[in-house]
Amino acid sequence: MFRFEHSYILWGLLLVPIFLLLFAAIKNWRKKSREKFAENDLFIQLMPDYSKVRYNAKFVFFLVGFGLMVIGIANPQIGTKIEEIKREGIDLIVAVDVSNSMKAEDLSPNRLERAKRAMLQMLEELKSDRLGIIVFAGQAYTQLPITTDYSAAKLFLTTIDTDIVPTQGTAIGAAIDLAMESFDYETGGSKALIIVTDGENHEDDAIKAAENAREKGIQVYTIGMGSPNGAPIPLFRRGKNTGYRQDSEGNTIVSSLNENMLRDISSSGGGIYVRATNANAGFGVILDDLSGLEKSEFESQVYTDYEDRFQFFIGAALVLFLISMLIPEKKGKWSKNITLFKA
Repeated sequence: MFRFEHSYILWGLLLVPIFLLLFAAIKNWRKKSREKFAENDLFIQLMPDYSKVRYNAKFVFFLVGFGLMVIGIANPQIGTKIEEIKREGIDLIVAVDVSNSMKAEDLSPNRLERAKRAMLQMLEELKSDRLGIIVFAGQAYTQLPITTDYSAAKLFLTTIDTDIVPTQGTAIGAAIDLAMESFDYETGGSKALIIVTDGENHEDDAIKAAENAREKGIQVYTIGMGSPNGAPIPLFRRGKNTGYRQDSEGNTIVSSLNENMLRDISSSGGGIYVRATNANAGFGVILDDLSGLEKSEFESQVYTDYEDRFQFFIGAALVLFLISMLIPEKKGKWSKNITLFKA
C-alpha cells in the first residue's frame, strides 16, 4: 500500500504554476528591456555568449527539483507488512442525498458540499467502526461497501455529486432498503444508518422502510440539510451560475427542508433527528448516541509496517538543484564554435 506520511505538504505543489507564471513574467520583462537596449541582431553581436537554452534549462531543473523536494518532504511510504488485528465497533452506513435540491445554497457553500465536509470530519472521529456509503436520488446505489478503510472512504467522498445518479428524485425508502441489504447480519453487533437529506421524499414510503429496518435491528438516524424557509436551486454551466431551476409554469423552484418527514423517519427507525447548520452538521450528536450501542468484534487486515521512500526524491531534488546552479547562462568555449544553420 502506498501513502504519504505528511500528505498536507503536497499543497506545496501549488507553487509550481506560480513559479511558471513568475518565470514567464520575468522573461517578458527581460525581453522588453533587451529590445530597448538593442535590436535582436545587434544584441547577438554584442553578447554572443548569451544562451536562451541554458537560461530556460536552469529554470526547468529548478522546477522539477522543487516538485521532487515537496514530494520527498511529504515522505512517500510503502506498506510492507500486513497483520490481522481484532477490532470492536458497529456497522455504520451513511446514505447521502444527491438530488438536484441538494445544490440549494441555504447552507454554505451548498447542502451537498456541507454534508461532504461534515462526513470528512466524522471520519476523523471514527475509531474502529466499519463504514459504508450509499448515494441516492431517484434510485439508490452503493458508493462504498462496508469497510474499515477510511482512506478509501475519503477518496469516494470526493467523487460524490448530483450527476452520479442518472435518475433524479428523492427515494429515501430505496436508500433504506439498499442499506438493509448491505449489512452483514452474521457478525452480530449494532447496525446504524444515517440518512443525510433535505427530506423532500417523492418516490416511496420511507417511514415504512424505516420501520422494517428497525425490525432487523438497524437504527435509522436522519440529518436535515437546509432550512424550512428553503432556497432556490441554482443552475450551473461550465462552473458559472446561469440562473435557477423553474417549474413548467416558469416559476422559480424553492426547495425547503422537510423536518416533519425526517423526524417521522428517525422515530420509526428508533434513532434521532438532527438539523444541520453551518456551524454543526449534526454527526457529532449522532456519534455520541451511537457510542452506547453494543459493539461486535471482527478481524481486519491492516498495514502495520511502512518503509520510507523520501530519500530517493530528496536525493534527486538536490542533484537537480546542483545542476541548476552549475549551468552557466553563457556559452562555453566549445559551444561558441558551433554555428548551426549558417548560410
